[in-house]
Amino acid sequence: MELAHSLLLNEDALAQITEAKRPVFIFEWLRFLDKVLVAVDVKEKQKKLVEQLTGLISSAPGPPTRKLLAKNLATLYSIGDTFTVFQTLDKCNDIIKSKDDTPAYLPTKLAAVACVGAFYEKMGRMLGSSFPDTINNLLKALKSAESQGRGEILLSLQKVLSGLGGAAASCHRDIYKNARSLLTDRSMAVRCMVAKCLLELQNEAVFMWTTELENMATLCFKALEGSNYGVRVAVAKLLGTVMATALMPKQAAVMRQNVKRATLEEVLELMATGFLRGGSGFLKSGGEMLKGGGSVSREVRVGVTQAYVVFVTTLGGQWLERNFATFLSHVLDLVSHPRATQTHVEAVYSRRCVSFMLRATLGGLLGEKAQIAAGKEICQAISKQMRAVEAVVNDISGENKAGAADVSASQHVMVCALKELGSLVQSLSATASPLIQEPSIGLLETVTSVLLHPSMAARLAAAWCLRCVAVALPYQLTPLLDRCAERINNLKSSPEAVSGYSFAMAALLGGVHQCPLGIPHSKGKLVVSIAEDLLRTAAQNSRLSLQRTQAGWLLLGALMTLGPSLVRYHLPKMLLLWRNVFPRSQKELEAEKARGDSFTWQVTLEGRAGALCAMRSFVAHCPELLTEDVIRRLMTPIECAMTMIVPAIIKVHGAHLKASAAMVRLRLYDILALLPPKTYEGSFNALLRELVAEFTLTDNSANTTTSLLRSLCHYDDSVLMGSWLQETDHKSIEDQLQPNSASGSGALEHDPSSIYLRVPVGEAIPGPLPLGVSVIDASVALFGVVFPHVSFKHRLQMLDHFAECIKQAKGVRQQAVQLNIFTAVLSALKGLAENKSTLGPEEVRKSALALVMGALDNPNPILRCAAGEALGRMAQVVGEATFIARMAQTSFDKLKSARDVVSRTGHSLALGCLHRYVGGIGSGQHLKTSVSILLALAQDGSSHEVQTWALHSLALIVDSSGPMYRGYVEPTLSLVLTLLLTVPPSHTEVHQCLGRCLGALITTVGPELQGNGATISTIRSSCLVGCAIMQDHSDSLVQAAAISCLQQLHMFAPRHVNLSSLVPCLFMISYCALAQREAAEVCEYAMSLAKRAGDNLNITETGLEGVLFGMLDRETDRKLCSDIHDTLGHMLSSLAVEKLSHWLKLCKDVLAATTGGAVAFEVEKDEEDSEKKDEMDDDTMFTGLGEDDKSKPSVAPRWVTRVFAADCLCRIILLCENADKAHFDLATARSASSEIRNHSSGDLLVLHLSDLIRMAFMAATDHSNQLRMAGLQALEDIIKKFASVPEPEFPGHVILEQYQANVGAALRPAFSPDTPSDITAKACQVCSTWIGSGVVSDLNDLRRVHNLLVSSLDKVQAGKGSSSQLYSESATTMEKLAVLKAWAEVRLKTVPHFVHSAYDALIMLVQPELPSLSRLWLAMLRDYALLTLPAEFSSQLPPDGGAFYTPETIDTARLHYRSSWAPVLHAVALWLSSTGFGAAEEKEDVTSAPSKAPALPQGAPSTTKTVEESVKDRMHLMLGVSIEFLCFPRPEEPIEHVMSCLQALCTLLESPCAKTHIAEDQLLAVELLNVLHRLLLTRDPPAVQLQVTAVVQETIRAAQDHLQRQKTSKEEEGEKDTQPSQGEGGDTGELVPGKSLVFAAMELLVFILVRHLPQLNTRVRESPSHAPLRPQRLPEESARLVANTVSILAELPSLCSPAGSMTILPTVLFLITGVLRETAVKTSDNSVPVPVSAALQGIKTIITSPLARVESMQTQWTSLVRSSLASVLEYSQPDESRPDMDEVSMLTAITLFLLSASNELVGVTVLQKGCMDRFRNGLNSSDPGVQARCYQLLLSVFQHSSRALSTPYIHALAPLMVEKLKAVERSRPGTAAELQAVQEGIRVLENLVGMGEEQNRVQLLALLVPTLISYLLDENAISSAPQVSKGLHDFALQNLMRIGPLYPAAFKIVIGAAPELKTRLESAIRANQASSKAKAAARQAQPTVQAAPTIKLKTSFF
Repeated sequence: MELAHSLLLNEDALAQITEAKRPVFIFEWLRFLDKVLVAVDVKEKQKKLVEQLTGLISSAPGPPTRKLLAKNLATLYSIGDTFTVFQTLDKCNDIIKSKDDTPAYLPTKLAAVACVGAFYEKMGRMLGSSFPDTINNLLKALKSAESQGRGEILLSLQKVLSGLGGAAASCHRDIYKNARSLLTDRSMAVRCMVAKCLLELQNEAVFMWTTELENMATLCFKALEGSNYGVRVAVAKLLGTVMATALMPKQAAVMRQNVKRATLEEVLELMATGFLRGGSGFLKSGGEMLKGGGSVSREVRVGVTQAYVVFVTTLGGQWLERNFATFLSHVLDLVSHPRATQTHVEAVYSRRCVSFMLRATLGGLLGEKAQIAAGKEICQAISKQMRAVEAVVNDISGENKAGAADVSASQHVMVCALKELGSLVQSLSATASPLIQEPSIGLLETVTSVLLHPSMAARLAAAWCLRCVAVALPYQLTPLLDRCAERINNLKSSPEAVSGYSFAMAALLGGVHQCPLGIPHSKGKLVVSIAEDLLRTAAQNSRLSLQRTQAGWLLLGALMTLGPSLVRYHLPKMLLLWRNVFPRSQKELEAEKARGDSFTWQVTLEGRAGALCAMRSFVAHCPELLTEDVIRRLMTPIECAMTMIVPAIIKVHGAHLKASAAMVRLRLYDILALLPPKTYEGSFNALLRELVAEFTLTDNSANTTTSLLRSLCHYDDSVLMGSWLQETDHKSIEDQLQPNSASGSGALEHDPSSIYLRVPVGEAIPGPLPLGVSVIDASVALFGVVFPHVSFKHRLQMLDHFAECIKQAKGVRQQAVQLNIFTAVLSALKGLAENKSTLGPEEVRKSALALVMGALDNPNPILRCAAGEALGRMAQVVGEATFIARMAQTSFDKLKSARDVVSRTGHSLALGCLHRYVGGIGSGQHLKTSVSILLALAQDGSSHEVQTWALHSLALIVDSSGPMYRGYVEPTLSLVLTLLLTVPPSHTEVHQCLGRCLGALITTVGPELQGNGATISTIRSSCLVGCAIMQDHSDSLVQAAAISCLQQLHMFAPRHVNLSSLVPCLFMISYCALAQREAAEVCEYAMSLAKRAGDNLNITETGLEGVLFGMLDRETDRKLCSDIHDTLGHMLSSLAVEKLSHWLKLCKDVLAATTGGAVAFEVEKDEEDSEKKDEMDDDTMFTGLGEDDKSKPSVAPRWVTRVFAADCLCRIILLCENADKAHFDLATARSASSEIRNHSSGDLLVLHLSDLIRMAFMAATDHSNQLRMAGLQALEDIIKKFASVPEPEFPGHVILEQYQANVGAALRPAFSPDTPSDITAKACQVCSTWIGSGVVSDLNDLRRVHNLLVSSLDKVQAGKGSSSQLYSESATTMEKLAVLKAWAEVRLKTVPHFVHSAYDALIMLVQPELPSLSRLWLAMLRDYALLTLPAEFSSQLPPDGGAFYTPETIDTARLHYRSSWAPVLHAVALWLSSTGFGAAEEKEDVTSAPSKAPALPQGAPSTTKTVEESVKDRMHLMLGVSIEFLCFPRPEEPIEHVMSCLQALCTLLESPCAKTHIAEDQLLAVELLNVLHRLLLTRDPPAVQLQVTAVVQETIRAAQDHLQRQKTSKEEEGEKDTQPSQGEGGDTGELVPGKSLVFAAMELLVFILVRHLPQLNTRVRESPSHAPLRPQRLPEESARLVANTVSILAELPSLCSPAGSMTILPTVLFLITGVLRETAVKTSDNSVPVPVSAALQGIKTIITSPLARVESMQTQWTSLVRSSLASVLEYSQPDESRPDMDEVSMLTAITLFLLSASNELVGVTVLQKGCMDRFRNGLNSSDPGVQARCYQLLLSVFQHSSRALSTPYIHALAPLMVEKLKAVERSRPGTAAELQAVQEGIRVLENLVGMGEEQNRVQLLALLVPTLISYLLDENAISSAPQVSKGLHDFALQNLMRIGPLYPAAFKIVIGAAPELKTRLESAIRANQASSKAKAAARQAQPTVQAAPTIKLKTSFF
């Protein structure tokens, strides 16, 4: 392929490759040329290139090749010389004129035609006057051409026209005449082409939309007859555009000719003819038209509907706004016209079309304001209709004969208007409130008035509209329900009122699940009482009995949707009602049949259908209540319904009961399908007889077919059945054209119960199919459920019966029966597969196989599809290789011999399905045969249908075989490429299947595609070529396939796929939104685009993201919108931080948009180019999207988009936080922003703070509730993230302070009384965040926000039965708890973590509310405690609920409590511990405040309890809640809750009351510790673990205090002797796990230590895998944790009796010395690590404990102390592996032992030697710091009171010290540290001198004095000596001058012995005096040493 990449065609390479590969090679060269031509200079090579290219024309190129060839030639001429262009043109024209009609010559002709088109399109008027010949030539060829030629010629003509523009006016008429007749061509592709050609023509040809306008319309209607989807879209576009142009012509065209413009009425009248009369034209005499002969063909109606939408869209949103009233009345007239509503189904179809017109225009083109105006118009239209209806209904005289017809027509108008009104309100959501509230519109009155309309359809539509209002504005829900209830009770005697208002109530109840705040529980009781009343009074008045029965059951069915928590209360009553509707026994049943007339039977049947329907609703919505017992009681009526034989009754009482009987059956099938089949096994026989009779149409003369077949066939097979239409925008109207009965004719009146069910996904409004179809559907579905549970014998009987039924039926009926039977069989096989059961023995299989094989040759493609699917499913269920082989063989044989299209398609699909369901392994042996047969079939050019089916099956096989297919990839790939290059593009199905094959092949090769081998490169380039061909196809689904293939390729081989070419293409697709599927692909793509194509995205000013935001407002399709959300999300996360201001501006623009109408755009520019852009097959991708925007006026962002923007805002803040902390630092940002201006890289979030606040404010104060929530969330995020950012210009202030007014203003509206609870709850959260953030410290400023919380607190105190309720009780619970939680959080912020003026202000604010708050908090915790009880204690819950919840809403209340209890717990703990468990409060409660707060349930008794009891209760409550939570914190619980809970425990245990309580009940303390231990095992964060240690510490302290109190009290009683056995462990020393507090504490503490210092665990140390770890410096938090743990450990022995202590001390000491070993590591700043100091403190605590004095334990204690010291000595052994060991800490530990446990250690020589070694090492240390510390420690040892201990150390270590100090003279200290070491050493010596006896004094001084004097400096040297040296001099001098007077006699002796000492000393003193004369006077009083002593010392120590 690389050889093809040259400017000239490489002819040598071409000659060398095989014939088959040449077309690919040529195509690849043309592709290359297309990319490079624009960029290179072609002067020298143009001639050769033209030769090569024109040569290719006659080489019979395929469709994609000819398109590229033409494009390249045209480009070549347009950039190079144009000399030879006319030659080339003539050459092409000659080829076109040629008389050669053989198929082989056709491609050459087509290539010539394509070239002509391309030349004119590119060069247009440059080709001058040659165009008439060319056009005539093309038109001549058009007459004789076959369909492919016609299509290509029309395409060329379109391009000629577009290139020449107005210049070709002379030929316009000729083209029009010739093309016109082809609009009804039998080839659909040609019809599409003509429509596109005429669309181009109408830009310039004025006559088309003036004189010829009527003919154009008629032509289009004719073209729509028998059309397919593509034709409908193209013709609708033509018709709509022509009509729009006629109304508002293009300026330029009007200037040229004086034309009369059509009026709106004329245009609409013309369109209406198509809608009502179809293509029959106006020429037929009016007579037969009026008689209503023949109905309009549905294709025409659907096409015209699309044309209406094109018409309005072309004219634009502004036009629609101005002319909406006219448009509305016109479309509503369409649906009231008798021709549109000849039969019921036709009427439903027409209604669907009109609804589509309204939705597609109103929904997308109008902004929110304009939509509200449109809503008003619709309201007026409804009330006008209603007035007319009332006039007829009240006209008793009967003069108005025509009235009855009007009423029935008016129902359809009503349905359309109400449906659109509902959709409008629902899409506007809360922004629709002006529409509801404005009295002049009176929307609710208008809609409710329709509830009394005589027609059921209109009443249902009104009910639906009310449901939409309630969902959009939930505060309307309860008032509407009340109003309906009241009306039902008042108007009981009007049948319409009973029916209409019950519909409305049912609809409203069905909408509750969409309103998160729900409705008050009492409404359920209300509904039940109304329904009961209706059912009870039904029999009283025969005129009303039918309506009352239906209404009663409908309401009960709707009630069930409220879910189990409500239904639970009414279940017993319901069961009773159900039982009473049906006869109790067989006897009653028989008796019943004998009596009654047709009317009573009708009422009975309706009643039973209603009862079954309510049961079904119960089973579907309350599965939790379906216990064994309930099912048993339900089965009684159900079994009776099964045995109730209806046909006999119909025979007796007439056929009008048929519908009611069918309804009973439908309801029965529905409920049985939901129950487990086991429950009705006994009735299988009767049931199956009914079901089979139902769908084989035994008693049914109509040929009704089921609608389920599509859904049971595989989704991927839709390409064969044409049902991909379900993916388009036009689905709702295109459904009418599907072949099965009543397809797409869903309407509410077919099944009123659907008004309260959930709407199926993707539907706007429920549309149940007509009863006849629904019953068959239900029977088929139930058959699938029951079949797997039936015995084999019965299965065989049924399958044989099916074959018989098919044989009996003839013609159309046979098709219908066969369709139903197949759907049932498929349903059964699916059921078998899901149940993992088998089909049965051989004869069952045979029978099934015969049935299926028979249908593989059926002419109906849907049946063939179903048969293939059934075959695959059967193979899956049977799962035996022989059976599969037999099936495959049958198809092989058939395919080898068959020649007809039908069997070839059927059997090729059979192969595909076999592979699909059995998978690659099971069908591997048939792979080769299957592939070879299908590859052969795929090349059958004579039938495109065969190609499609074969390729589809091939794709299935490739997909399912996986890697096993690898061997067949090359041949398959080359076939796919060949077909892509040769199959005409008009056969889109073939191309779609080729796309699927290519995708499957890419997946099969997979990651191998990255390789560089020759074969892989070939495969890869073939795939890329295939993608390129498909990308250029005109059909959107083929493009979608291309995109998805490229995506796969990009995933497997990213280096080889260049995505940049895809951006514009994707962009156009998303812009035109041709079909939804590719949109999803666009979205998955945008992610990779965002990363790669950074520069290509500047499509408009706002880039791709701006356009996507715009699309969100125009698009109505939910899936597409969610895909756009995803795309924007991906782009945001990869781009937002770099392009911060751009994204923030985007969000801001969206949020700031007012809800305006459509924005005006004056369209002055010629619009030709924007017309062309909508054609995907145009080569002008987007040259200027800027202008294109103007034809689609943009819509102001709708509320949904604004909510999305607010969410984006929060995401941007989060992304910035994760990206770089500088985003939250103003100082950095300001300094950085100056640099940034020079480089336009990123910028920082903090600079946009005012924008962020403004956006959050705009959102938080909007109309839309969802947007308010999002705004408050954003505000909270902003406060949290920016609260601590300082303002650099005003130190001590933060930047948020200046925004306090905005914050206050944003929060205030949320506290207004009519705000929904969820918003108030969120706002409380924001308030507490703001108050607690410490941003505002001034009391008055805080008050603003604080007052909001105070007002809401009053609301909480108002108690339960407050004002009228709009929402459910759980909403009130949510709001109240949110307020309490917010207060709790504020209270927590007043705990002074650090001193800050804000806290004082906060305390002032909270203090006054605390008394009432604490009471509410406690009540809330009590509730929470009850709600967390396990289910088995539910009987113990208080029957009337808690302080803040009602028993009915218990399930939802739990969730609200769950989110808010933690801060409250902590706040209560603070309050309890600060007020001594509220003891002070209790007293004043009794006196002062009985009136203040409502009596909470426990308010009254609390005064009578003693203080002790109440303390105990509260303690149990707090501990209970905490322990219950900590036992098992759910993983989704935020870590803050765990922290709050632990902090609360800690706070609680700080108070003495709590300490006493927990210490007295030791088991409680043990349990607490065990729970904490468990918590540590599951939660990692160090903060949690630290908090746990704090709780443990408090618990241990409590126990210590308690023990102390016991001891004191015992001592007072004077029982001295019993004392030792107090404490845990008693006399034996045994600690019982589970009862012992010490044991529990040890477990937990050991766990923490081993977690952070794994080396402590001897097993770890000794395990062979463990490399000895060097002690590491622990992270700060771990260090604190270990320190806390060690301190607690050291406390534990004090809780034990002496014997108990001895049990735990070995472990404790082992751990503490271990910690010392692991953490004693030198630090850079010589600080002591926290764990080390804790360990030292612990050692001290233990060794100095009173245990040492207990005689009985003496020996044990001594050995313990000794072995501990031994361990420390061992650990402090100098060791190469631990160079950074901290000797000081180790020496300190040793010293501690020596000082505190001297008795045990005296005389143990081993230890003594060790200790001395360590000190020696310390003295010899190179680190002066260690030396200094060592001197200090030695000093304390030397001074020890026990001489026995100190003497050996003095003897051993003093001489070494003297040596060290002597040596200093030779190396004077150079640093302060060294100086300090010397000073410490001298101090030790001085102390030794002082300790010595008098007689040894002289010898000791003789060591000290000379050493000191040797430190003195010479007087000349002093001035130049360094600072440290001077320091040593001063120190020595002062010491000498201090020692002299202390021991005068001895001093004299020493000095006298050495005169040189004396002289140095004297000179030093003189120098000192001279340097400080001032000080000298003061010192004169002390006489200096007098004359030198004369006695010399005989002995010298030196």
